[in-house]
Amino acid sequence: MVAIDGKTLRRSFDAASSKSAIHMVSAWATANCISLGQVVVDEKSNEITAIPKLLEIIAISGCLVTIDAMGCQTEIAEKIVAQKADYILAVKGNQPTLHDLAKDAFAAAAEDPGAVPGLRRMVQKERRRGRAEVREYWIMPAPAAVSALPGWESVRSLGMVLRRRLAADGTDEEAELRYYLDSRAPQVRRFAHAVRPSASGRSHWEIENPLHWHLEVTFSEDASRIRKGSEPETTGLLRRVAVSTLHRGKDTWNSQASFRLARKAAGWSTDVLERILFGKPS
Repeated sequence: MVAIDGKTLRRSFDAASSKSAIHMVSAWATANCISLGQVVVDEKSNEITAIPKLLEIIAISGCLVTIDAMGCQTEIAEKIVAQKADYILAVKGNQPTLHDLAKDAFAAAAEDPGAVPGLRRMVQKERRRGRAEVREYWIMPAPAAVSALPGWESVRSLGMVLRRRLAADGTDEEAELRYYLDSRAPQVRRFAHAVRPSASGRSHWEIENPLHWHLEVTFSEDASRIRKGSEPETTGLLRRVAVSTLHRGKDTWNSQASFRLARKAAGWSTDVLERILFGKPS
C-alpha cells in the first residue's frame, strides 16, 4: 500500500520576502516504512496539482494507493489506473455529487440490506485511550450512477465507515461517517484493513505516526526556520530519508529504543551508525 498525504513545514515561511510556508506531499510505503517520493506544493497550487506530479515519479504498478478527500479527483484516479494500480479515495463535500450518491446508496442499503447484492458489513470493537469504540465497515458494488460519471468509470466499489465512540454508560458520545471510492471488487475485510487505524503498518493512517509524527517530534520539523531558496525542500527530503533509514535499520541495533535515542547513539558510535545505515547485525 502507498499512502499519499501532505504536511506543512510550518515555520518555513519568510515574512520579509512574503514567502508562504511550504507544503510537502509524500508517498509512503506503509508496510516497509519507506518514503518513496515527495513534491513541494508552491504558493499558487495545492495537493490536487501536486499528487499527479508525485505519481509520475514513483512506481506504483500492482500497489493500492490511498489518498484523503483532497485527492478525490478524476485526473488522479485515471493516472493511478493507467499505471496499473488500484486506489481507495475518501469522498467528502468537495465532490458533492459523488458524496450524495454514496450517502444515498448506503442509506437505502441500511433500510433494506437484502435488496443490495454484494453488500457486506463488518464490525470491530476496541478500546482506544480508555474509551470504547465501535467501527462498522460497509462495502457494496458501485451503483451504475457512480461508474457512469465522467472520469469515474474505474470505480468498482463504494465503502463506508461508521465510527462510534461510546461513553461509560454505552451511549454514543461521538459518531462519524466516512465514504470511500474503491477501484477493486468489494471485499469488506480488505477494505477495512486499508482504512482502519491500526498498528499493522498497512493502513492509510500509518503515514501519520511512522512519518509525520517523527518529523514533528523526533526531527522538530515544524520548529525549523530554514527558509531560503530550496533549502526547506532539501532538508525536508533529507528528514524523510532519515526517517525511512531509521525504520529500516532500527532492529539491527535496539528495536525498543526511541528514534531520538537511535539518532543520538548513531552520532556517538560509528558501529551503531553502520548497523542502522547498512543493516549490519549487532
